[in-house]
Amino acid sequence: MKWAEGIDKLGLGLYFLLCIFAIANIYSVDQKLGEKQLIFFCISLFVGLIIFVGRSKFFENMAGIIYIGGVLLLIGLFPFGKEILGQKNWYKFGSFTMQPVEFAKIGTALMLANYVSGPDFNLKVKKSLWTVLAIIGIPAAVVLAIPDVGSMLVFIAFFIALYREGLNGLLFGVGFIFAGVFLISLAVPPLYVALAVVIIAGVLIAMNYHRMSWDVISIAGIAGSVLLLCGLAFGSPYILEKLPKHQRERIEVLYKGEKAFRDTSGYNLLYSKTAIGSGGLLGKGYREGSVTQGKFVPEQETDYIFCTVGEEWGFVGSAVLILCYMVFIGRIYYLAEQQKSTFNRVFGYCFASILMMHFTINLGMVMGLFPTVGIPLPYFSYGGSSLLAFSMMTFIFFKLNYSDKNSLV
Repeated sequence: MKWAEGIDKLGLGLYFLLCIFAIANIYSVDQKLGEKQLIFFCISLFVGLIIFVGRSKFFENMAGIIYIGGVLLLIGLFPFGKEILGQKNWYKFGSFTMQPVEFAKIGTALMLANYVSGPDFNLKVKKSLWTVLAIIGIPAAVVLAIPDVGSMLVFIAFFIALYREGLNGLLFGVGFIFAGVFLISLAVPPLYVALAVVIIAGVLIAMNYHRMSWDVISIAGIAGSVLLLCGLAFGSPYILEKLPKHQRERIEVLYKGEKAFRDTSGYNLLYSKTAIGSGGLLGKGYREGSVTQGKFVPEQETDYIFCTVGEEWGFVGSAVLILCYMVFIGRIYYLAEQQKSTFNRVFGYCFASILMMHFTINLGMVMGLFPTVGIPLPYFSYGGSSLLAFSMMTFIFFKLNYSDKNSLV
């Protein structure tokens, strides 16, 4: 059929597969929640159909309004938000709740794509650089103030899209270096870390001595960076001590193990690992997981849903799920790169990068490789806000891709 030309059948097929498998696993944990998730899925499909039959230019033209609306929804949480599990990041309407940060990500992606596709964009010009940093930074700062550290980390995904558009990769390196020094200094004596920073900086300077420009600004920049890293090394234990108790313990779990905090921050992780490990190669069978059915893991239908997959479907089922996510995310990147429109390409990269951040952090969290920060697994974790927001991004991108493939330009 001619109207179906341009619809990415592989991408949509993987979307349906992930959503249906998710509903089955949520149903296994809690029958009523599984039925509600099915309703959320039907609503998402209805919204997706509206998106698909609409005009693709709508999202480009309305990007600014959608972005401002998302930021205002975030700000409105301070006077009107409902506090759940220590975070005031929900609106409550009767028995339903809505998490606006999920929709703010859509607005930020659209606004970023709109600005980058404009005629005046050039990352080599400071005005463009500061503008894109403001587009990302404003909602990220509000999210951090809520505080919702997990969602704030997802905003890093937008820098991956900017890297594709010419952002200097050194910014990623600087971020990883500072994060690495902070985390290493919590496990290794700060003096040793500071000495390592000085030695590594000296070696790098010696290797690039003749290619470096030795003016006052360059020397001050190098010296300032080294001093800042050394200061961070000595200050990391103090920073950790000043964090709220539950956040401090979530970081300490990485070093001391979940058993040291089995009654507090390590409880979820301890039983999550137990559930995943007990699944073996092929799993215990659908609705046969003792840890899952015993409700030992709090939030096992939301942030820790992967432990249900590990226990009931085993290593094989978990590997298949991970493979589906990797193929799906890779497919979005591939399609984004094929777009003739800069707006479409940037939005596609933002979408794929958000998925990748959620996927990576969530799996790292449930396996003890990353602190617990409350990040849902896209399409899989229970929740209407998350499923609807990710479905909207999915259908927006596939609509843009459909229009691009049928464009005569």
